[in-house]
Parts: sequence; structure tokens; C-alpha cells
Amino acid sequence: MKAVIDTNVLIAANGRDCPQVTQQCQFSAIKYLETFQKEGMVIVDDKWLILKEYQNKVNPKGQPGIGDAFLKWILTNQANPKRCQKITITPKDGSFQEFPDDASLTKFDPSDRKFVAVALKSPDRPPIINAVDPDWAECYEALTQLGLTIEFLCPDIVSPIPNP
Repeated sequence: MKAVIDTNVLIAANGRDCPQVTQQCQFSAIKYLETFQKEGMVIVDDKWLILKEYQNKVNPKGQPGIGDAFLKWILTNQANPKRCQKITITPKDGSFQEFPDDASLTKFDPSDRKFVAVALKSPDRPPIINAVDPDWAECYEALTQLGLTIEFLCPDIVSPIPNP
């Protein structure tokens, strides 16, 4: 299992600093990260932009939450090619060369563009995992038309399909 994991998944798993996280959402994020640590390969950029964002939002010492522990796992395994794949992306004008020049994505959060660039550049086209960030749902159609897969761990909070 390979994936690009948005920072909000780590934050949701911690269950703090994210008021919209429900118990169910936190449980889904925890379960995903715990399973991923056993059998997954995280896809990040070789400039450490994703890892730096993780470090700014969760505790790299690995305590006290599951998201913190996941960051520590990534830092421990970042040189292990069986657990971490680094993709080269090219910064360009506040975005990335690999980020599509698509009118429907002009309002997509600039801080999330690195995840899209990494997923598009990866030869495996790994899914992007999201917990609570609405940008992924708002741009779901445009992103999936590019061949990306977006997985929503907390569809009760954010989903590309409106709740009835």
C-alpha cells in the first residue's frame, strides 16, 4: 500500500487542534495510520516540504498522539526505500511545475499543492489520503479527471458526495 498522506490525517489522529474531528473521524485516522505503519509506503517529496509541514503541525518526538507517533515513524524510516519513497518536485511561482495549469484548480490551497504534485509525479499514482480538509472535496472532480485518487477517511465531515 502506497499513499500520499495529507497533514490533516496526522492532526485528526491526534484528536487535538482540530475542532471538527469527531470520535469516529479520529478513530478512522488512527486505524489508517496504524495499519499503514505495518504495511505501507509513504510518498513524500525529496525537498522535505511535506515532512516540514508535518513537523510544524505534530510532535516529531512521537508523543503524545498517534499522529505524532506516525511522524516519528516516517522520520525513522525516511531513508528506508521499503517504507518511504521520495519524489522530486519543482517549485514554480508559489506552486509546482508538476501541479496542473487547470482553471478549475486555481483556488486550490497552495499549501496542499505539494501533495498533488508528488502524487502526479509518482509513477505509481498513489492515492492522496484526506481526513478533514474540504479542499479535496471541492476540487474532487478536477483532481480525479487528472487520474488522481482521493480517499476520504472522514466522510461524515468532508466528502465529495454531499450528505443527503
